[in-house]
Amino acid sequence: MIYQGKELTTGILKTPVSSSLYVSKVQIEGDGQADLTVHGGPDKAICVYPEEHYAFWEKLLGKKLERGTFGENLTLRGVREHEIGIGDILAIGEVIVQVSQPRQPCHKLAKRLDWPEAVLRVQESGLTGYYFRVLKEGYIAPESEISRIASDEGRVTVAFANKLRYEDKFNREGIQRLLAVAALSGSWRQTFEKRLAELNV
Repeated sequence: MIYQGKELTTGILKTPVSSSLYVSKVQIEGDGQADLTVHGGPDKAICVYPEEHYAFWEKLLGKKLERGTFGENLTLRGVREHEIGIGDILAIGEVIVQVSQPRQPCHKLAKRLDWPEAVLRVQESGLTGYYFRVLKEGYIAPESEISRIASDEGRVTVAFANKLRYEDKFNREGIQRLLAVAALSGSWRQTFEKRLAELNV
């Protein structure tokens, strides 16, 4: 991607496909991440963005946005941040996935949209998307059906986790609830364990 006259190495440039793709434990076939220190890995194998959010951003930005604009691997309907919890398990085609953490937008999104405020606005809106880890590999296609197999008993939604991260930072009980979810990604667990320790000082 060329940004302000300079070449930027990034994996955020996603475009819709019509074929079936194989999903492994670390990525979807044909995908890649540029900065593996903060992107990719088993806890962040698949980035998801709810299709319903596009209308909000299109109205705000005054232009049509192609699905995949937010760098997601899957654009899904009916599974927004307040409708799904950390640890929930879903079947998509042959693939079994588990919600591991909210998505944290990075500066590459701001550059993709050519909108410096993008990261902050996405965080403030709560329309972040989230990540899946892959429990069972297999093929998915655009017409694959989605079904929820199980919900984590803690029922900590992605929306609530986002609120703890960016707004309600001193909610000790909320942090404890989040940390009690075994499926929480390692990076988010480390962040909130540190925050809880600071609150207990």
